[in-house]
Amino acid sequence: MAQTIIKKPVISEKSISQGAVSKYTFWVDSGASKPVIADAVSKLFKVTVREVNIINQQGKLKQFKRIAAKRSNRKKAIVTLKAGDRIGLFEENKS
Repeated sequence: MAQTIIKKPVISEKSISQGAVSKYTFWVDSGASKPVIADAVSKLFKVTVREVNIINQQGKLKQFKRIAAKRSNRKKAIVTLKAGDRIGLFEENKS
């Protein structure tokens, strides 16, 4: 069930730099709550979650030729881990 809650990590310059202070960002299921997200991250990555912040991102209006369409709404979770815990997905390669 944890794989259905956590959709994928947000890989951006900002999210990678936040990994240095044990904050990791994920796209999550739109119906997931903070305790469910914390439980899913701790089970998937074997880490201790200290805090979860949620951002609901509204879908943008886009126009394709003469047809106006709206992208889907998404939910982003910023997960803060206990000091010393790391998730390997977000480590920068310095080679």
